[in-house]
Amino acid sequence: MPGRKPRSERRIDLIEAARRAMVRHGAEGVLLNQIAEEAGLTSGAVLYHYPDIQELLIDAHHAGMERFYELRVKAIEALDDPVERLLVTIRSGLPTGSDDADVRLLCELGGAAGRSRVYAALLTTLFDRQVSMYQGILESGVARGVFTPASGATVIARNLVALEDAYGYRIVARHPTIGYAEAVELIVDYARMATGNPLTEPPKPKRTTARRPRA
Repeated sequence: MPGRKPRSERRIDLIEAARRAMVRHGAEGVLLNQIAEEAGLTSGAVLYHYPDIQELLIDAHHAGMERFYELRVKAIEALDDPVERLLVTIRSGLPTGSDDADVRLLCELGGAAGRSRVYAALLTTLFDRQVSMYQGILESGVARGVFTPASGATVIARNLVALEDAYGYRIVARHPTIGYAEAVELIVDYARMATGNPLTEPPKPKRTTARRPRA
């Protein structure tokens, strides 16, 4: 028989189950038994690992938010060109489609933020971190003479994050003419005006094939 999962792995499973339950039932209306059902466990087993169910819900929100800050920062760490860094960041900030669970969960969190100080603080922290991420890219581009911004880096960064939020919601709301590709182009179009740069893709290095030595 397979051995029991370590407690750390079980908590990860519960976080994922809580995220699915919140998408299905709402960030505020989700119940312990609904999380347990998603996890395939009893309510008592859930409470064994998370005696405070609110802590589980907060951990579930943190897990979803990781994609929109930590993973994006990692994705551009090895990139040197500010234009490429900006384009990669814009593309990674949108839902892949209307069924994107991470973005649907953030939308649920946004709806609850007006009634919950905890959820409001989580969203505020995520927004501010994303702004700082964009701000760093913009300031780097200015320092290297790549961007000639029409306004301050903070203003542009805030607008970029706000556009991500707005178009991300349109995508998960199944807007008939705004999908992922359209949303990317709309945000990039604003970024072109804001940075004074056409934001064209940098050329990819050509592959060279080694010649066979002559006999």
